[in-house]
Amino acid sequence: MSGFTDIHVIDMDTIDVSNLNRQFLFRETDIGKPKAEVAAKFVMNRVKGCKITPYYGAIQDKGHDYYMQFKLVICGLDSVEARRWINATLVDMVDPNNMESLKPLIDGGTEGFKGQSRVILPTITSCYECSLDMLTPRTAVPICTLASIPRQPEHCIEWASVLEWPRVFGDKKLDNDDPEHIQWLYEAALARAKEFNITGITYMLTQGVVKNIIPAIASTNAIIAASCCNEALKLLTNANPWLDNYMMYNGEDGIYTYTFQHEKKEDCPVCGNLATNFEISPDWTLDEFIEKLKAKPDVQIQKPTLTTERRKLYYQGPPELNALTRPNLDKKMSELVVSGEEVAVTDPGLPFSMRLNVIFK
Repeated sequence: MSGFTDIHVIDMDTIDVSNLNRQFLFRETDIGKPKAEVAAKFVMNRVKGCKITPYYGAIQDKGHDYYMQFKLVICGLDSVEARRWINATLVDMVDPNNMESLKPLIDGGTEGFKGQSRVILPTITSCYECSLDMLTPRTAVPICTLASIPRQPEHCIEWASVLEWPRVFGDKKLDNDDPEHIQWLYEAALARAKEFNITGITYMLTQGVVKNIIPAIASTNAIIAASCCNEALKLLTNANPWLDNYMMYNGEDGIYTYTFQHEKKEDCPVCGNLATNFEISPDWTLDEFIEKLKAKPDVQIQKPTLTTERRKLYYQGPPELNALTRPNLDKKMSELVVSGEEVAVTDPGLPFSMRLNVIFK
């Protein structure tokens, strides 16, 4: 309706009954079908002359050639990992000698009554990675609370997934997308809650806690979606200056918005030119160094591999390299690197190699 007539949409999810209460694209008969395909069909029937090409899969399935065909990319992703990937991909695509290779990224997201939209011009403005430290880390619940004195329904669900599932099923992996697994967790959590006179356990709450789902509010989604579409229209038509470059919305107490320019980080591992300085104690072991690195909100890695130009510090795999470098985990950092040496960090969740200047303090 804004004049966009050739759109590609990617989504790896299928329609769940919980999706029916906050949008107008899906119906009860669509449950179980791919969201991208159903949404595309609905909009094309509604808006004549609009061509929408759906893809049922992950954004990571597509390469540079696929994304190069577009004028811009709009993201409404539900994971940090996916956002980091598309952000790094679009930055990597930029060729300074070819302005057509610069694809603006419009990112929108919501959490309950809160939301944000932003405009990213890869290599020019701050990118998603520049603002990673703004994310609110998930609050951790002590294991002792889960095991002995749960006080909230969420504690019972965490107990079922973190403690009871491994006890009952051993090494069998919990699949958060398997309805049978969620049903088992729900029943286990419900029994646990009754034992401690806790109420409020539901199947949907169980699913939300396990998958870290924050309830979606239709009005918030509509406001952020409208903001993203508005920015796309301005970028492609120059009808008005586009957002520079971050808008925050809060509808919890009235309606509040705040727009500001998020500054680009010169040491950003994606769009910056400098390695990031990381101060450490020379007495830390490599294992302690990795744990400290995992705890940094602007890093967010899980299974890192670390190397320098001089040596292999630690490899997650293959097994031969893991066995060769595992003894380094117990060595002090002063035995492995010198102060000021650059360490390259790769991780399955990172679509790029992170560069750290290790500084002894």
